[in-house]
Amino acid sequence: MHFSVILRVIGLLVMVFSVSLIPPIIVSLIYSDGALNAFLYALGINLIGGFLLWFPVRRERGELKIRDGFLVTVLFWTVLGLFGSVPFFLAENPELTFTDALFESISGLTTTGATILTGIDDLPQSILFYRQLLTWLGGMGIIVLAVAIMPMLGIGGMQLYRAETPGPVKDTKLTPRIAETAKALWYIYATLTTVCALGYWIAGMSLFDAICHSFSTVAIGGFSTHDESIGYFNSVAIEMICTFFMIVSAFNFALHFYAWRHKSVWHYFRDPEARFFLFILLSTCVLSTLVLAMTSTYDWSSSLRYAVFESVSIATTSGFGTTDFSSWPHFLPFLLIVTSFVGGCASSTGGGMKVIRILLILKQGMREIKRLIHPNAVIPVKVGGKAINERVVSAVWGFFSAYLLVYVVLMIGLMATGLDQVTAWSAVAATLNNLGPGLGDVSSSFTSVSDPAKWMLCFSMLLGRLEVFTLLVLFTPMFWQK
Repeated sequence: MHFSVILRVIGLLVMVFSVSLIPPIIVSLIYSDGALNAFLYALGINLIGGFLLWFPVRRERGELKIRDGFLVTVLFWTVLGLFGSVPFFLAENPELTFTDALFESISGLTTTGATILTGIDDLPQSILFYRQLLTWLGGMGIIVLAVAIMPMLGIGGMQLYRAETPGPVKDTKLTPRIAETAKALWYIYATLTTVCALGYWIAGMSLFDAICHSFSTVAIGGFSTHDESIGYFNSVAIEMICTFFMIVSAFNFALHFYAWRHKSVWHYFRDPEARFFLFILLSTCVLSTLVLAMTSTYDWSSSLRYAVFESVSIATTSGFGTTDFSSWPHFLPFLLIVTSFVGGCASSTGGGMKVIRILLILKQGMREIKRLIHPNAVIPVKVGGKAINERVVSAVWGFFSAYLLVYVVLMIGLMATGLDQVTAWSAVAATLNNLGPGLGDVSSSFTSVSDPAKWMLCFSMLLGRLEVFTLLVLFTPMFWQK
């Protein structure tokens, strides 16, 4: 383990992250919103903190090994969450405790979108912009951005990329060099954000709201500049734009790269994961529309409007809202939360267990049924006509088991703090799946949750963003053995 090299990397990246405080400072100057000092002090704290980490080991050089990559990834997300909370803690509006500030920071960086804030409309514009910016940086993964600049730091980045990239197969690269891959992903990410912002602006949002919501839409974060979220605008056009970009951002970004490189879109419909993802969305939208209309919750047109938006928002783990889905009749709130466990496609900005894993689990289940009929048959698990390596299938089942075990343990922990079963169940789902809103006491915000529960939920958000194993591996004795 190269601890000095790891410390040097963390210090450098914290100093690089401090640059993200400059845009909110500019916004504060433009609007004279009273939060300028909080961001200036935070900028100084981040720069000094990163410098103190980097300076003692500034001359250290070395190639990161796989274990170093895991440690850097986990440390950076936790350290960045800590430094990212400084503006929230120092700001006079809102007045947040350290726990609340850390919760809001980690929620943004992990693109969870769970919030402890109320009265969001009355917050300083720079605070609102900063929340959205944290979500945008976390969307593609700050580590991927770091990988793009790793050559300048003199450190290889493949280990970080493998540790942070979501999905069951970690070795897929769009370009021969990992730094070029990271840059390609960011070009696509920035382009989608720009087009989304323009769409919102044309549809009627103010320029400020358009930019802020484009950050959290493409990042599938769910933070908004208004308490009513997207419902504040009461615009079908805005909802359609939001729905489109939530779906696009939940696709595997490798598909976007292929579309950009080959000027084609047909591969989206040939990709088995994308097809299964669209099938889940369509099925949920149709079922929700029928239940809402047949129970007279809304008329048919409103049922279709709300069902499509909320189904896509929850299934992609975005967490935007146009209505209170937690008050919908019968099984619909439970159904929508369950869809968030599937989440987005691998290598997307979505949360959850990822569509490809669920698809592999279903195919593995079908294979076991066939083996009951033909015990001696060799039946491979295939996706898109290609046989999947048994090691990948085994890893998916291991991930699924760990995910459910972590879920149960966290739920019991939250219930031990006094939360009721529905609130605890949905709060873990909302954070572990990086969704945001839940049911019960956390349907709108997490303000009423106790501090011990918030710390557990911060851990849950990190577990979800780092896909469980990346974080849990640090708690095994084998990881620390030489």
